[in-house]
Amino acid sequence: MLDLGSGGGLPGLVLAAHRPELELTLLESRERACRFLREAVAELGLARVAVVEARAEEAARRPDLREEFEAVVARSFGPPPVTAECAAGFLRVGGHLVVSEPPDEEGPDVPSPRWPAEGLEALGFGPAIRNAASGATFVSLAKVRTDDRWPRRVGVPAKRPLWKV
Repeated sequence: MLDLGSGGGLPGLVLAAHRPELELTLLESRERACRFLREAVAELGLARVAVVEARAEEAARRPDLREEFEAVVARSFGPPPVTAECAAGFLRVGGHLVVSEPPDEEGPDVPSPRWPAEGLEALGFGPAIRNAASGATFVSLAKVRTDDRWPRRVGVPAKRPLWKV
């Protein structure tokens, strides 16, 4: 599992603490946050957790990280098109991206316009499935095919997103 844009360690450190059998990679681009994450991993004795300091667009092209994960989680990484594009390079076919979402009045069974099927299909994802549990809302996306175009160069997903939110 990979925590995309780990920041202060949510949800990655919580998942690692509650599921110590997981092999987890915390990906973060900021040096200061990575220093904190490394200290937290050591303090908590999380032997199966690695901290990688890199931009997602670059890290997703590394042979040791490219399509190596069954799951990617993200909380506050960026807008949906940026999060999906950056996560696509890390997931193997059949893997899932799980993204926390703001609460929605529409309910869990109504498709979210934030995750349009056409944009997700271009990235190799199936349709977004919205879920709500214990007051939390999240979207799950299954990677259904590989596409080597994604992610684009550093900064491009944010500057030219594949769809508007």
